[in-house]
Amino acid sequence: MRGVIFDGTTAVVVDDLTVRDPGPGEVLVRIRAAGLCHSDLSVIDGTIPFPAPVVLGHEGAGIVDAVGPGVGHVAPGDHVALSTLANCGTCADCDRGRPTMCRRAIGRPGRPFTRQGEGVFNFASNSAFAERTVVKAVQAVRIPDDIPFTSAALIGCGVLTGVGAVLNRAKVARGDTVVVIGTGGIGLNVLQGARLAGASRIVAVETNPAKEALARQFGATDFVGSAADVRGLLRTGADHVFECVGRTSLIREAVDLLDRHGQAILLGVPPADAEASFLVSSMYLDKAILGCRYGSSRPQHDIALYAELYRRGQLLLDELVTETYPVEDFAKAADDAHHGRVARGVLTF
Repeated sequence: MRGVIFDGTTAVVVDDLTVRDPGPGEVLVRIRAAGLCHSDLSVIDGTIPFPAPVVLGHEGAGIVDAVGPGVGHVAPGDHVALSTLANCGTCADCDRGRPTMCRRAIGRPGRPFTRQGEGVFNFASNSAFAERTVVKAVQAVRIPDDIPFTSAALIGCGVLTGVGAVLNRAKVARGDTVVVIGTGGIGLNVLQGARLAGASRIVAVETNPAKEALARQFGATDFVGSAADVRGLLRTGADHVFECVGRTSLIREAVDLLDRHGQAILLGVPPADAEASFLVSSMYLDKAILGCRYGSSRPQHDIALYAELYRRGQLLLDELVTETYPVEDFAKAADDAHHGRVARGVLTF
């Protein structure tokens, strides 16, 4: 079968992958669409260290082909969106409703794939850039059959991360002011999360003026090119500032843009050894810096919720998909994503 493999040096499309059958508590999914996220590119450029060879992809949707023993919430033929989170469900964090903090889910890649007699790792417990993949049952969330796969695929990462950061981590309240630095796939979902939360003013900060129309469509009330422009709009600062680029200088700007009792939420992914600085004295005005993993989400609950909001016309998904590519055109899709030509490119099988 076809898939995209990173061998430690380059990412290539191959056609000789195999995947094992699902075991107890696992689901075999035939992937129909998979979003290309910057996290996949970050594996390729080394920003996210990961063992190789590995099948990339972590934002996918498809059809259940088979289930292993003990799986009852999905069945062959069901349409599903995939979570990147394979939480155990039994540890202290899972028990407290914090599956994104499950210690058994982090840094434990398996090797469900084989190529030329060698085991191949899965990325983010998912590997959606393959025609078929095996995931833990908790990662497969049933969705209505009328949601296009190209749109449903994006729920499992970009939407969960961006919208979830607003609703679950920052807990933006109606009437709050929000600044979003960066309007890529994550930033757009932060914008629409702020819109759903009822924020009174939502300022998008983006150096590319061509992104203004889309940012406003997703919820931005204002569109500016720099942090200095934000200060002209929100003279006392913002209640919430989301950094969606992953640049340490922008983390500093996020903190500096906060009003008293404001909070900066970090969503961008800089290199693992990156360090950021800020004025300690400014924090004594009850400001906070919050990390956020995967939108602090509960995937089984949140994916189903966002699917329903989409069906009601309240959540934008189709509009996120700038272009679709057959998996064979992965190199072009990656180049377009790297140069910011797309909000989200989606690979199709």
